[in-house]
Amino acid sequence: MRASCGILARYRPLLNLPAHTCPITLAEGETPLIHATHLEQHLGGGFELLIKYEGMNPAGSFKDRGMTAALSEAVGRGMRSVICASTGNTAASAAAYAARAGLKSVVLIPQGKVATGKLAGAFAYGAQVIQIEGSFDDALSLVLEISKKHPIALVNSVNPYRLTGLVMPAGGQCREYHRLLGWV
Repeated sequence: MRASCGILARYRPLLNLPAHTCPITLAEGETPLIHATHLEQHLGGGFELLIKYEGMNPAGSFKDRGMTAALSEAVGRGMRSVICASTGNTAASAAAYAARAGLKSVVLIPQGKVATGKLAGAFAYGAQVIQIEGSFDDALSLVLEISKKHPIALVNSVNPYRLTGLVMPAGGQCREYHRLLGWV
């Protein structure tokens, strides 16, 4: 596998990102395809099954693909802080990319509903984690409101650049699978 420069370097022409976007990467993407022999056999065999191992992304989730785009756009706008609602993976990804960019990260979680271990990445990257009464949806409503009233970038999946980072590289991944496998 060749060294990664991150999905923005590789797929920028396919991404609908503004000109002010300033690439922030942790070398996400290019996660391995793993041969799933036991699952092939369980499903009857006679074919080759490969699974994309997105847990090999820097913060351990496919969410890193979208977070690089969201943070890069926010940095390009001059944002100094990011905020998200989370129950784990989004928090870790936001905190990791914010730390890389030198930004403050704030994470709102529903009180008593998220295991501490799921927040280990967010804590490790220095996020300020705040528990709120209510559900994840309540936390999301709060971060939406906060980001409209204050200069803090919202990096949940309601952020269009985050979605662009998640969806657009799929075409490139399909081309890669076709190159490796001869079909997709």
